[in-house]
Amino acid sequence: MIDFNSGSLFKLNPCHPQEVGPTVAPLMLQGEQIVASYKTVRDFVVFTDKRVIAVNVQGLTGKKRDFSSLPYSKIQAWSVETAGTFDLDAELELWFSGLGKVRFEFKGSSDIVRLSHMIAGYVL
Repeated sequence: MIDFNSGSLFKLNPCHPQEVGPTVAPLMLQGEQIVASYKTVRDFVVFTDKRVIAVNVQGLTGKKRDFSSLPYSKIQAWSVETAGTFDLDAELELWFSGLGKVRFEFKGSSDIVRLSHMIAGYVL
C-alpha cells in the first residue's frame, strides 16, 4: 500500500499500456480502459477511466506485487508542476479523501497537462 504519510514519490516514464496491462487486467472492471501508463525500472502506475492503480513490485524475483487502487471519486484536490527549461521533470500531487497525498514525478517527455485535463474530466 502506498504510504500516504510520507508523500510517496515515483519517478515515471511513459510506457505503452500493453507493457503493464496484463498485470492489472485481473483487477479491472468489465469495460474499464487504461488511458495512460507510466513506469519506473520495476514499479508502474496505470491511469484508467475510473481510477489510478499503483503497482509496487517487490522481492528479488518481482513476483510479489502490491496493488493500490485509488478511485478518482476520492480525489479532493490535485496539483501539477510542469517541466521547465533546466528542471526536466514534472510532478503530479493528488490528495485523497481520508487517506492523504500521493506524489508522482514524471520525466520531461510526459504530457502532464493532458494527464491533469484527463483527471479533471473524471473528478469535476
